[in-house]
Amino acid sequence: MTIATLSEVLQPALKQGYAVAGLVTLGWEDMRAYVAAAEAENVPVILQAGPSCREHTPLPVLGAMFRHLAENASVPVVAHLDHGYTPEECRTAIDSGFTSVMFDGSRTPLQQNIDDTAAIAEMAHAAGVSCEGEIGFVGYSGGEGSAGTDPDEAAKFARETSIDAMAISVGNVHLQQDKEGGLDEPRIRAIEAVTEVPLVIHGGSGVPVAQRRALARGSSICKFNIGTELRMAFGAALREAVNKDPSRFDRVTILKDTHDPVIAATRKVLQAFKEEN
Repeated sequence: MTIATLSEVLQPALKQGYAVAGLVTLGWEDMRAYVAAAEAENVPVILQAGPSCREHTPLPVLGAMFRHLAENASVPVVAHLDHGYTPEECRTAIDSGFTSVMFDGSRTPLQQNIDDTAAIAEMAHAAGVSCEGEIGFVGYSGGEGSAGTDPDEAAKFARETSIDAMAISVGNVHLQQDKEGGLDEPRIRAIEAVTEVPLVIHGGSGVPVAQRRALARGSSICKFNIGTELRMAFGAALREAVNKDPSRFDRVTILKDTHDPVIAATRKVLQAFKEEN
């Protein structure tokens, strides 16, 4: 059994100079491919259930799927709740076998975010589960704008919440389909100078691969969330599978054709975060 907590995979990454991918799942087909890719690269992986995934599949079902994959994997697998917005949601995830919860209070005032996140972290730690929080606000491509993380606020947030990982806003944007942006490295350096908590980049699909690689090996950023990039790979593979034989109607046979392309795309993502040999 290789089920792991977030802290168990991020602390070695912080000490040894690499990062772990938080891969946003939407269903069995992609999460199974993500674990296969992690095994092929011999690296840990974080399976993430975000809001859109939870709208489609209940948390207890997702927890069972994540744990089944972890128990049969040859590498550490974290079962992670991404963007939990309420204590009830986080509690349900913990009760469903998740080993890590991310509470997102980033839209609230600083002190409220601290108080709410600290309470979730206490609940999680009592259950042997890790907790990620967010300070600053990471916006959305074509939607809400970002509010950059203030280093002094980040230090206070990390200190007073006892979180195991801290998501920061440093030029990253959710749902970005290109890699034309880039992260604000001076802001990252200012944040890592005042806290020892592993840092997390949401919206990692929009970060240039060269910068991902450099920061994974040379900063306190230990977790990059990747969703859009792999959803695009899955969508392209599914479209090809459907179009190549219009007479096929059995979704199981169609979905099988997505497996190898998604593994290949995921392996490319994982390779950028590996420890330098």
